Amino acid sequence: MPLKRRLVQAGRHAAIILFGLLMLYPVLWLILSSFKPNHLIFTSSSLIPTSFTLDHFVNGWKGLQGVSFGRFFGNSALISVMSVLGNVISCSLAAYAFSRLKFKFKGLWFSIMLVTIMLPYHVTLVPQYILYNELHWINTYFPLILPKWLAQDSFFILLMVQFIRGIPRELDESATIDGCGQSQIFFRIVAPLLVPALITTAIFTFIWSWDDFFSQMIYLSKIDLFTVQLGIRSLFDPSGQSDWGALLAMSTLSLLPVTIIFLVFQRYFLEGIATTGLK
Repeated sequence: MPLKRRLVQAGRHAAIILFGLLMLYPVLWLILSSFKPNHLIFTSSSLIPTSFTLDHFVNGWKGLQGVSFGRFFGNSALISVMSVLGNVISCSLAAYAFSRLKFKFKGLWFSIMLVTIMLPYHVTLVPQYILYNELHWINTYFPLILPKWLAQDSFFILLMVQFIRGIPRELDESATIDGCGQSQIFFRIVAPLLVPALITTAIFTFIWSWDDFFSQMIYLSKIDLFTVQLGIRSLFDPSGQSDWGALLAMSTLSLLPVTIIFLVFQRYFLEGIATTGLK
């Protein structure tokens, strides 16, 4: 019986590893093909390059129309970092209000907030674009950053509300007896215990902001404002004259920030997901 169980477990592990390799194959092909000469990218059947070159990274980094990819990376970093700060601050304050404070129509506002999670982004796109155009915010980063500072992402508010509800109210009561107000309770008691959820929010926000293409394409048309995703898209030529090597090389570099952020904060990320629904 133990031998049979070990064989079953070995078979399961082998199947999981095989499935994992299958899922990773496109990423491995992307990374390794960025080191191949252009004439071997689509003609060679070998995953491992038979000839290595770094020219694609050099040519791709030069960018477009005199704007280097370093500028695109800087623009993406600015949008992502500001979005992370906005979501962490605004969503945590909104979550604290919904979970701890008492105010009129609290249940109604919380229900409305939950309903907005089910609204597709495309439903609000047109009115938002008209509003931002009237404010002369097209071709600026305000449409991409400012909503994050206004607690627009209801998903993160709900995530933090669930986390705060698991924090004993006795801590708040003890702090109140010691003379703390609501702001001191939040910053001294709740916020330090909320770190796993805050880091989870930060990781998700960074990944979604860094990988966002649609919103950036809608609001940005000046090349000096382009992000990494728009820069990579601009390297693609529908007529078939694309520099595939440079495109793959810049796509490989674009994966690095997200991968590093996830690996560094993986423990907090898993902790935040695992404990969000616990009481």
